[in-house]
Amino acid sequence: MPKMKRHKGIAKRFKVSANGKVKYKKGGSGHLMSHKSGNRSRGLRMKSILDNAPLSAKIVRALLK
Repeated sequence: MPKMKRHKGIAKRFKVSANGKVKYKKGGSGHLMSHKSGNRSRGLRMKSILDNAPLSAKIVRALLK
């Protein structure tokens, strides 16, 4: 059987922390930032933790080598 390969698209967008939580960057901060408030743009800069357990498990499984 061939080796399992990690999903490259998911590997670029998500990171698994040491405790197994999935971290990701929020969308909506690429362009058109001038009309968004400062609080909103500062909030978009931070990484977020995925709180959907079934989806998180799928992502972790796709990131396994």
